Amino acid sequence: MKFVLSILLLPLFASVVSAGSIDANSFKGKAVLVTGASSGIGRTITETLAAKGVYVYAGARKKGDIEALTALENVQGVRLDVTKADEISAAVDLVKSQGRGLHGIVNNAGVFLHAPLIEISESDMDFIMDVNVFGPYRVTKAFAPLIIDAKGRVTTIGSVAGLNSGRMFGPYSMTKFAMEAFTDALAGEMGKFDVQVSIVEPGNFNSNIMKNMRKRQAKLKANGDASLFDEEYEKMENFSKADRSSHRSPVAVADAVVHALFAEEPKLRYLVTPNQREADMALRGLMRKVSQLNNDHEHSLTNDQLKSLLDQFQK
Repeated sequence: MKFVLSILLLPLFASVVSAGSIDANSFKGKAVLVTGASSGIGRTITETLAAKGVYVYAGARKKGDIEALTALENVQGVRLDVTKADEISAAVDLVKSQGRGLHGIVNNAGVFLHAPLIEISESDMDFIMDVNVFGPYRVTKAFAPLIIDAKGRVTTIGSVAGLNSGRMFGPYSMTKFAMEAFTDALAGEMGKFDVQVSIVEPGNFNSNIMKNMRKRQAKLKANGDASLFDEEYEKMENFSKADRSSHRSPVAVADAVVHALFAEEPKLRYLVTPNQREADMALRGLMRKVSQLNNDHEHSLTNDQLKSLLDQFQK
């Protein structure tokens, strides 16, 4: 039987998280590592945590960005390219040497590329996977002993593109879908050490992701002049050039991260969108998959049975 569920139920999933409900004493004496902290969401997360008295080790790749981060109160800029094992090891040594311990990791560093899957080069796929998938894996693995000692938290910045995908988004979505599996598995494994794991899935907020994408894509190996997807490339190019300064500030994303790191009962998943339309799009896509999986097979559930399951998960 085909699953049909009213979109009116979707706002139940898109609850707003307030970091203000957390006891201020929870932040005292705590240190958190944030990767990709130089701009955009990472910078906002860094500033939000630091303003609450959390000591932030803010990872960045460029000297100027590291110095600018270090100039902030309660922040120490750290050279940290998540694709370089030596820089990750040096960051671990630095944190250990300062004796604060480490309460949390925020795996934020990431890149975006757009390309059709049947044309993108293997080197381009290696690049985006190296940053977006192996980066969080490397950083989390390296800092895991400190996090376990602190009975701390691991939070990863995913994306609504990790819930659903489409044309030209395949490479990026593959990396963000991977972070869904990463989060589920890591949560199960780290639970035995009283370490809690979360993923924050933002929609479209004001950030440099498209600006940085254009720069990176220009430097990557060209896939050739001829393409079967010229129209899609043109649309994506126009989309990437759109002025994102009018988008909402990612403060809501930072608030979700704060909740994930310090709330007594953090959520495994945080959907954070700037408007109801984006929340509906993300959740409609998930509902469509449930419908496809449930449609016309020996063990299909009725709508009432599916609604009962939803009610259970909502509690």
